[in-house]
Amino acid sequence: MSAWWGTRNNVSPRLRLEVEAMRATFENTFKLNVPSTGRLYWEGWIEVNLANLKQPLHRLKIEYPDDYPSRPAEAYVLEPRIYSEKHQYEDGQLCLFNPKDGEHYGWNPSRSTAVTVAGWAVQWLYAYYTWRATKEWPGIEERVDPNTPLPPRRR
Repeated sequence: MSAWWGTRNNVSPRLRLEVEAMRATFENTFKLNVPSTGRLYWEGWIEVNLANLKQPLHRLKIEYPDDYPSRPAEAYVLEPRIYSEKHQYEDGQLCLFNPKDGEHYGWNPSRSTAVTVAGWAVQWLYAYYTWRATKEWPGIEERVDPNTPLPPRRR
């Protein structure tokens, strides 16, 4: 099976859309990386504009899964090292939306792009620092029984 994005010599229309959308929204903030093995990903530096933040620059990675766009791209904060017990998986992936919210609020394979995920990741950073300062995560959260086992993550 070929990659969703095509090949270096024959790029898919979806990847062309992704590149156009990222450039229109973020200009040159993110760079698309096409490794010889592994997944495509965007990487870039975002400035979090908050008073008293020791490290305002954050390096984000937006990585496409193999079955994109059926599954959303994954977002990671590479620098500075951040870990939150809330809304972040053990491998560092940010939890950006609740799949139960459906396509109108969460990931929509026909309309959402890496821009969607990058925007959510920036919002996540502001929510993270708000949580650190107030001990309350801003916005609506689903209350889950802490004894409920997590579903297995697909890779």
